[in-house]
Amino acid sequence: MNELISKIKSLKQSNISYLVNNRIKEFKDIDKKSNKELFKELCFCILTANFNAEKCIKIQNEIGDDFLLLTEKDLAEKLTKMGHRFPNYRAKYIADSSKYNKMLKDVVCFSKDTQIREWLVKNIKGLGYKESSHFLRNIGFDNIAIIDFHIIDILVSHNLISKPKSLTKKKYIEIENVLKNIARKTNLSLAELDLYLWYLETGKILK
Repeated sequence: MNELISKIKSLKQSNISYLVNNRIKEFKDIDKKSNKELFKELCFCILTANFNAEKCIKIQNEIGDDFLLLTEKDLAEKLTKMGHRFPNYRAKYIADSSKYNKMLKDVVCFSKDTQIREWLVKNIKGLGYKESSHFLRNIGFDNIAIIDFHIIDILVSHNLISKPKSLTKKKYIEIENVLKNIARKTNLSLAELDLYLWYLETGKILK
């Protein structure tokens, strides 16, 4: 763990900290009282499951408010044209989740982060713990870990976990606790830590 902590602390003293801080500010600046903005971010996180995050950012930027307007069929056609790997499934998940569009602000403004995550996993098709955590981080919640293969690989390479065969809820929480320990030792929130770890693994600061 000491080697990883040393790498993170070095990044905190570099120009990368400026990029991380700006990205965290962007997450916190989202209007949590706007169902429209929350729903668009939810759609982004539905799209990211088993697909490239950078391409999802481009798709989200191009579709924008049309996530609220397009039919399932039209959205699937648009996702197909834009090269999404699972256009039909993702369009269906987004169409299904639209029934919660007008209540998202109530969910995120009046519940704790872990309670919101459980609600998302239970009610939003296409969202597991990783995608639900991603959504919460992207709308300004600090104490939720996004555990994807990048994060798993870096923890495995530093002998902090064994590579899991699958990410059950129990395993997800176990790894999240490992990340909480690293966050404490580096004086970072889990949201900040995720961006630093992503940079270590990919050389990029995304969302």
